[in-house]
This record gives sequence, structure tokens and C-alpha cells, in this order.
Amino acid sequence: MEKAQAHLLISGRVQGVFYRSFTEDVALSLGLKGWVKNCSDGMVEAVFEGKKEDIEKAIILCHKGPPASKVNSIDVKWEKFTNEFDSFSIRYF
Repeated sequence: MEKAQAHLLISGRVQGVFYRSFTEDVALSLGLKGWVKNCSDGMVEAVFEGKKEDIEKAIILCHKGPPASKVNSIDVKWEKFTNEFDSFSIRYF
């Protein structure tokens, strides 16, 4: 069971449509840690950390998003597992 970290930049209609809450629910359901936040340019940024196969499942779900969203693209950067997070949270800054 390989552990990893993935840094995502999600573009499209992803703000004002409960995308962060959706992403938090996905992460919690898969046992992932990290965070999600809105960016000033209209994108959403997220970091998932945990089992690589669970992160891959989360990315697939993030492509779908909540009903009111429309995801155009997700840029994924795979990074080394750091075990720096205690939970998954929505960041408001």
C-alpha cells in the first residue's frame, strides 16, 4: 500500500457551488488527510495525503464535482508522502 500526496488545482465553475464541502466529504469518506481552499483566480486548490489508490479515487470524484459545478480541468502534481496533516479541512484564506 503506497502512500502519497497529491496537490490539485481545479478549474471551471468550482466556486459558489459547494465544491470545497464536496471535496471535504470525498476526502473524509476515503480516509484522506489534507485541505481544500478557494483561490483568488476562481480555481480551487486541494492537497490529498494518504493511500495512493484512495487519492486516485478522490481525483476521479473531483472531476465530477457537486451537481452545480462544471470542472474544466484538474492539474495534479504527485508529491512525496509527508504525514504532515492530522485531518482534512477547508481553509478560508
